[in-house]
Amino acid sequence: MTFEQQWLEYDYNPFILFSSNAKIISLNTEAQFLLGATTNSELFELATTYASVSFGFKTTFLELEFGRYKFFGITVGYEDDEQIGMKLYKTPSVKLKNPKTTGELTNIYTLVDLCISTNSIGSKIKFIKEFDPTIPEIMIDSNSFIKVLSKIYLCFKENSEINTKIYYRIGEHIKFEDKKYSIFSIEVSGAILNEQRAIELQSLVSNSNFYMEIQNKITINIPMITA
Repeated sequence: MTFEQQWLEYDYNPFILFSSNAKIISLNTEAQFLLGATTNSELFELATTYASVSFGFKTTFLELEFGRYKFFGITVGYEDDEQIGMKLYKTPSVKLKNPKTTGELTNIYTLVDLCISTNSIGSKIKFIKEFDPTIPEIMIDSNSFIKVLSKIYLCFKENSEINTKIYYRIGEHIKFEDKKYSIFSIEVSGAILNEQRAIELQSLVSNSNFYMEIQNKITINIPMITA
């Protein structure tokens, strides 16, 4: 996979390339998740509906929703009659009720490792970590965070492997008191998600400063407030 292909593969927005008979030729990771909420035929119809009349690319801004997925725009492009590509643009989803987080300056990696260690006791689950090592110490309510993350791991306890990823949300920030704060995410994923536990988790998070996304993975988004 070339560097350019990797950028497409890990894009935050779903991309799908169709053949002329509506079969998927290729798609990125986000598009795979999207297909859990809709169908090939529905997305192909969307692509052909918003394609330009002649060969080329066309971007349209509109509101789309497929289950938990919300989009604000679509780009469709084709250069011949054999293939047509489509990219959907996800609506920014980080909306924190009370951005000024209470708590203490804490090393987020220490908290995550603590949760993993606790949940691995007496378990055969393999915990895989993919951490961006550059997240600074942040202001966070450690007790609330540990409670939420532990509940997230319970949503995946039927798996033999659980993946945990910590990364910056490039280009996203939250602003208050005339200051901008970057956002980072903690993403937990596995082959099997217990939907009932995920519903219970949503009620726990609803009154917190963590914004959570549930797809085939669970992601919590946190502002990097360092003082």
